[in-house]
Amino acid sequence: MRCSSLPMRCCAPTVRYGQLRDRRSPFPRTSGIKLPQRYVDLLYVRNGGTPVRPRCPTNFETSWAPDHFEISAILGIGGSPGLENSAYMIAEWEYPDIGLVICSTPSGGHDTVMLDRSGAVVYIDEDRVPRQAARSIEEFVAMLY
Repeated sequence: MRCSSLPMRCCAPTVRYGQLRDRRSPFPRTSGIKLPQRYVDLLYVRNGGTPVRPRCPTNFETSWAPDHFEISAILGIGGSPGLENSAYMIAEWEYPDIGLVICSTPSGGHDTVMLDRSGAVVYIDEDRVPRQAARSIEEFVAMLY
């Protein structure tokens, strides 16, 4: 599946991030985490934003609903919050240190969505237990409804 065929058009660019010019991973190397190239490609198409379709179905119960959670933005590079703020958010909200925070949620920090070190997208609820929502960023974006 080509990046441009993924529904990143589902994100309205209401969160202002700088435009990406380089398709190599723009995330600071000091983070110790390399973004998957597919995520970099998605950021190049739409560098973060508010999803038009904000719900992600789950096969587990969340504090939101018995079958889904909601996001308010997919984080990009250079915004606030942005991917650069991931370490701060992990420490502030005591999320498990398993990767990067990639979405903001309407709860304002009580739950989050992260990209773990294997490239899977995981949901972290109030209990701070990571639950896999999608095997990859492209699968996650395609699941939004």
